[in-house]
Amino acid sequence: MQEVTVKTLGDMKARGEKIAVLTCYDATFTHVVEAAGVDVILVGDSLGMVMQGKESTLQVTVDEMVYHTACVARARQRCLLMADMPFLSYASVERAIETAEALIQQGGAQMVKLEGGGQQLAAVHALTENGVAVCAHLGLQPQSVHKLGGYLVQGRNQQQADEMLRDAMNLQNAGAQLLVLECVPQILATEITRALDIPVIGIGAGRETDAQVLVLQDILGITPGKLPKFVHNFMEDADTIEEAIRRYVKAVKSGSFPTADHCFT
Repeated sequence: MQEVTVKTLGDMKARGEKIAVLTCYDATFTHVVEAAGVDVILVGDSLGMVMQGKESTLQVTVDEMVYHTACVARARQRCLLMADMPFLSYASVERAIETAEALIQQGGAQMVKLEGGGQQLAAVHALTENGVAVCAHLGLQPQSVHKLGGYLVQGRNQQQADEMLRDAMNLQNAGAQLLVLECVPQILATEITRALDIPVIGIGAGRETDAQVLVLQDILGITPGKLPKFVHNFMEDADTIEEAIRRYVKAVKSGSFPTADHCFT
C-alpha cells in the first residue's frame, strides 16, 4: 500500500474519508498495526502510563520519547509516524526546536505533536517555518492535568467553546497540519472540524471529526482499571490482535465508531 503522508491525510479529509490513528510504542506491534490498515501511528507520551506504569504522562522524558519513536520507526513502512513532545519540552521556541530535532533526527518521527492553544502559536510557527510537520492538541490536555484539576471534559461553556474554536483557527494559521481534540462535546468538535481545512483527530470528541485515535492497549482490553467513556474493547469478538485492530479501523472508516455512548454533550 502507498505510504501515508500529511498530504494524504489532507486529501482524505477533502474526500470525506475517515482516518484511523492508533498509538504504538514498539517494533513488534508496529508490524501488526500496519498490517491492520491503520493510517497514522502516534507514539504518545501515554507510554508513561501504558508502558512504564506511571501515574501520568508528566514524567516522560525526551530521551524516552526518542527511544520508543525509534523502535517504531525501524519497523514502520507505510503509516505516518507522529510523536508527542513531552511535558515542558517545548516551553520555549528554542526548546521546541531542540525537541523536534531529537524526535525527527534520532527518533525518525515524521511529525511532532504538542499540547496547548494560544501560548503555543510561536512554537508552532517556528517549527513549521523550519520544515517540521506539527499536530496541535486542544481540549483535555493530559500534560496540564494538575492545572485543569483532573481529566475533565473541556469546552462545555460558551466562553471555553469560543476560545477553543479561536485557538484551533490560530493554530492552523500558524502552520499546524493536524489537530487533536480530546474530551470535547460532540457539537463543538463538529463545529471546529467543519471550520478547519486541516484534518481533525478526535478522542472522546464525537463521530464527526475527520479521524479517531485511541490507545492500542485500550482497544485490546488489556488496560487495568476503569477505562474512559470514549474507549471500546475491539478484542471482545476478535480471534487475534490483528483482527481486533482491523475491527477498529473498519469501525472508524465506516463511521460506526464512536457511537453516542462514547461521546460527550
